[in-house]
Amino acid sequence: MSKPIKILIVRFSSIGDIVLTSPVVRCLKNQIETEIHFLTKYKYHSLLVNNKYLDKIYYLESSFSSTLKELKKENYDYIIDLHNNIRSFFLLRLGVKIIRYYKSNFHKILNISFGLKLNKKIHTVDRYMQAVKFLGVKNDGKGLDFFLDKNNKIDFNLNQNFIAWSIGGSFEQKQLSVEQIYDVCSNLLEPVILLGGENEKNKADEIINLTKNKNVFNFCGKLTINESAYVIKKCTVLLSNDTGLMHVGAALKKNILSFWGCTKPDIGFSPYMPGNKSIELISTKSKRQCSKHGSSCKFTKEGCVKEISVESILDSLKKVLY
Repeated sequence: MSKPIKILIVRFSSIGDIVLTSPVVRCLKNQIETEIHFLTKYKYHSLLVNNKYLDKIYYLESSFSSTLKELKKENYDYIIDLHNNIRSFFLLRLGVKIIRYYKSNFHKILNISFGLKLNKKIHTVDRYMQAVKFLGVKNDGKGLDFFLDKNNKIDFNLNQNFIAWSIGGSFEQKQLSVEQIYDVCSNLLEPVILLGGENEKNKADEIINLTKNKNVFNFCGKLTINESAYVIKKCTVLLSNDTGLMHVGAALKKNILSFWGCTKPDIGFSPYMPGNKSIELISTKSKRQCSKHGSSCKFTKEGCVKEISVESILDSLKKVLY
């Protein structure tokens, strides 16, 4: 019996990007004889610790040298670099063949600056999969994986119809406004759980204070990633900006109503194989992306996602719900 191929997969951050690597891990494990290790930051360990297809997880330490010392002991056959920026170049010192995924940054810049579309619409998952093509590994078409903790205790009755709403995002310009969210909530009969991190706690409180719907609950900053994922798994529908929990929802095959302005889904980060009633609601201000990561808007300081009308959100939500 031949020795398993030993592979290190690298993706340091963030929530959505790591979830999008899950088909690579699954397809490698199911299609060839391999031992798979993963290198990431410890703050994202909960995204990987329950993954049944991983054999070992390493965490990037503050000292690259101490991380390298541990990795050198493994004698990897290949490193699959799914981060591919200057932070991952220290891995060259391992002396192992590194295969990096193609980011297509130049094409993105041309699209953002001049509206030129020189490349096909290829999802990031498929770009990741291209990095393991040389091993004969193919996309199995089963979507994303997310492996939940078995013991999630949430102080809320999850055995009812309710809406989960991920209100955060890496930049303010990617987020719906307080006004949009509380206005939508005021028109809903269903309970709404607001999800996000510590940075969204005050925003969620403001929404609750303003909305006419008294069944809106602030769970921002109160849940772990796994607990938030469990809430999403149990919800009727997920509403989300372009953020990590949107991809968690896709991994759990939920119907998602996602909101897009400064970023656009056709750049490669749309929900990947979510529930079949999912809708991408895109600001009509521009057909092209405003900035690479959505940190700035070509039209308004606040971000053109805030141009999406409450009426269009409610109309789209009805289509997803019913």
